[in-house]
Amino acid sequence: MPRSLFCFSIFLICLGGEFRLLCYAQYENWPYGESYHEIEQYQAPQVPQDIPKIQLRLAGEKRKHNEGRVEVFYNGEWGTVCDDDFSIHAAQVVCRELGYVEAVSWSAASKYGRGEGRIWLDNVHCTGKEKTLAQCSSNGFGVSDCKHTEDVGVVCSDKRIPGFKFINTLTNSVENLNIQVEDVQIRAILASYRKRIPVTEGYVEVKDEGKWKQLCDVNWTQQNSRVICGMFGFPGEKRFNARVYKMFAQRKKPVYWGYSVNCTGNEVHLSSCKMGSSVLRKDNVSCERGMPVVVSCIPGRAFAPTTMSGFRKAFTQAQPLVRLKGGAIVGEGRVEVLKNGEWGTICDDNWNVISASVVCRELGFGSAKEALNGARLGQGMGPVHMNEVECSGFEKSLTDCYFNKESVGCSHEEDASVRCNVPAMGFQNQLRLSGGRNPFEGRVEVLVKKNGTLKWGTVCSDGWSTMEAMVVCRQLGLGFASHAFQETWYWPGDVTADDVVMSGVKCSGTEMALSHCLHHGTDVICPKGGARFAAGVSCSESAPDLVLNPQVVEQTTYLEDRPMFMLQCAYEENCLATTANNVPANSYRRLLRFSSQIHNNGQSDFRPKAGRHAWIWHDCHRQHYHSMEVFTHYDLLSLNGSKVAEGHKASFCLEDTECDEGIHKRYECANFGEQGITVGCWDTYRHDIDCQWVDITDVKPGDYIFQVVRSSGCGASVGEERFTDLDFADDAVIFAETMEALIGALERLSEESECLGL
Repeated sequence: MPRSLFCFSIFLICLGGEFRLLCYAQYENWPYGESYHEIEQYQAPQVPQDIPKIQLRLAGEKRKHNEGRVEVFYNGEWGTVCDDDFSIHAAQVVCRELGYVEAVSWSAASKYGRGEGRIWLDNVHCTGKEKTLAQCSSNGFGVSDCKHTEDVGVVCSDKRIPGFKFINTLTNSVENLNIQVEDVQIRAILASYRKRIPVTEGYVEVKDEGKWKQLCDVNWTQQNSRVICGMFGFPGEKRFNARVYKMFAQRKKPVYWGYSVNCTGNEVHLSSCKMGSSVLRKDNVSCERGMPVVVSCIPGRAFAPTTMSGFRKAFTQAQPLVRLKGGAIVGEGRVEVLKNGEWGTICDDNWNVISASVVCRELGFGSAKEALNGARLGQGMGPVHMNEVECSGFEKSLTDCYFNKESVGCSHEEDASVRCNVPAMGFQNQLRLSGGRNPFEGRVEVLVKKNGTLKWGTVCSDGWSTMEAMVVCRQLGLGFASHAFQETWYWPGDVTADDVVMSGVKCSGTEMALSHCLHHGTDVICPKGGARFAAGVSCSESAPDLVLNPQVVEQTTYLEDRPMFMLQCAYEENCLATTANNVPANSYRRLLRFSSQIHNNGQSDFRPKAGRHAWIWHDCHRQHYHSMEVFTHYDLLSLNGSKVAEGHKASFCLEDTECDEGIHKRYECANFGEQGITVGCWDTYRHDIDCQWVDITDVKPGDYIFQVVRSSGCGASVGEERFTDLDFADDAVIFAETMEALIGALERLSEESECLGL
């Protein structure tokens, strides 16, 4: 889920180059023993002068804002804490130092991922009353025999200490000033921009002691504007009509913030820029020779401004050179690049937030929030195209950056990923889940305008599938769709929202909001009615990511002429062309055969939706149960894209054929076995299994494109296609290598036909 931003959580660049959402705190004093609720005004406690000054933060994978790996800044370098002898008392000290009321728990063995750099503290012993972690006894800073597999993490209470103030002295220590940036916003001033979503132009304002203040534009640079636009999800900035804003400033006296800003243009947040005393006079009341800072940002094509009442069509981008795959929400994913017609990944060596920001801006987003390594958002397939990427930050494309073409030593366990800043579209306010047992499930209710007023209502479930559920979960920031429900009588929902207000919903999968999908508009058509037949969803923070290995298809492709009397099972399962309906048993069918290998590179096991009671026993295929009917379609296309032949993986049985090293098989197709594909394992369907082919008996010799389409909702049981891919338009994956093998096979077909006199 997207992390909530508290006024004490900000974006910063770490010394290692990785950007994270971190909670910071540094101070010299701490009051202990008094009830927090009795403190009217926060007062920092006194810490002895001989205690080293440190700063703490929470970092790591799959976490909320109040939990994570404990990291310590000491002697100019970030490091971690070993879990040896760590206790809840030490966790209490950490959480209080970060501004939380108390600790809830702590975890060992790098639960939040392995840190980097030094392990600053080991064998930490605290009583729980210390004012800073540096006061606890330990082996001493930097004295440790631990590895990063032992990094400790904590979970703090969600409650903040009343009056606690964030103080950051690491990045903005200029002119001996400790400058705090509580929050930043772009406030639309002109009427023409106030109703636009997203807000792309207006005053830049900083919250200071709870009040919004403007910045003086004297010495303000284009690089400063670039940083502001980037942090709000926009790839660039442009000129604006300064005269209009100057007239507005003369009519209404601005309240200025007392500090100047100097950015390089590569920072991902204003707080990371250098700051100093501003050029104000008379107690910061006016801005001599200037006016409030205004920025005008250029949104990506997918986020073009619209009025609140308008509908935004699904955005389909032309063939890009860079894409994101495996992310749960818009603007995040594994980075993949296109080279010689083949998609490949990037090795995470030297991967940092500057290079990640180039990717984000190239795709129409803002700067990067995080540069992720270690295949955090799933492992890719195919080659590793780029290694040791180094960008200046101002490149138009990632392919313009310096990189090492050699990827020796890199594996898909090192695939680089990004999380980008995305414009605030307010989509999550137009949708809600109601009646579920937890926030991740429920009846889908949408907010629409009826007769000039906003009204909540339900969605007709006719045709409701996983494609629509994926859009709902993404819009709400709840991750992936695990199920789509066409009956929700067991979820009562909000009684004031029982009326059906949306019907005929059909999503392509690229939409950012349900309202962008095709639907009936104001004329609701729902034969079943609403009530028990209202649409519902179940979302999950993790999901399988099923990836087909194209090399296996390429290496195993061949032709076979097979007699009809040996194809009775395949005929019954519609695995032959329609012309096979009226042919004698002694005739032959020409089959293009190949093996397929499906890898689960996601974060959870892939399981069929149907329970074991609904599985089908098949005598035809090695006598075992089949849990799914159609999983993958195989299409043969002409060079202009017309389908000339097709096949499908029928009566699909799921099992772990092989697994990565260290991962044990969990599923098998034996009569007694559970079915599925474990994370890190793959299911191989051999070329000699029925239906693992395309019937090309009626296809003329020539050049064709072989396409593998992973079923994504149409004609399949709801909930069976839980993929992490956001770009469902790209689910029809065309493999360049396979095409070469296929052309070779069809050339042989042409030669054989000539020999036979056909």
